[in-house]
Amino acid sequence: MIIKILGSGCKKCVALGDNAKAAAASAGIDANIEKVTDLIAIAGYGIMSTPGLVINEKVVSSGRVLTSAEIAPLLQKART
Repeated sequence: MIIKILGSGCKKCVALGDNAKAAAASAGIDANIEKVTDLIAIAGYGIMSTPGLVINEKVVSSGRVLTSAEIAPLLQKART
């Protein structure tokens, strides 16, 4: 599974990355977490506010920091 964190690397982006990593670990999912900071690449996903969360190339959240509890069901859904 590939999880991408879209954003400039701000505190919120780092928090979202940490939450995604924790959610994947608690669900026993082997995930590769990538940080995307290039503005053109971020715009290519169609989001206008960061941080953004992309799971397997599908945007699942933008503009807010999801908790690990909110991310876990998104990971399970992407798994199926």
